[in-house]
Amino acid sequence: MKLPRVECPKCQRPTAVAPKSGSLTQGRLWRHDDASARRDPEGFLVSCSESLSTVDLPEAGRQMVFDLDIPDPATAPEPEPGPLDTYALF
Repeated sequence: MKLPRVECPKCQRPTAVAPKSGSLTQGRLWRHDDASARRDPEGFLVSCSESLSTVDLPEAGRQMVFDLDIPDPATAPEPEPGPLDTYALF
């Protein structure tokens, strides 16, 4: 699943946003490191302070659209009759 990306309000990095439970318009930023503070004094990576914060989704509540090539039942041809011992189910 490909998550949408938004710009982090603090570090301005494009960050993935996961949908927030119970909300169609908001999500949570994924944990990411701040480009300006890459490591702490011990050498460990430091997460941006805006990681896991709630932000607005870029395309809130958009319904997915599938382009299916389904023929119209009204214009579908009638099935050809089969042998006498078989019956059409539908």
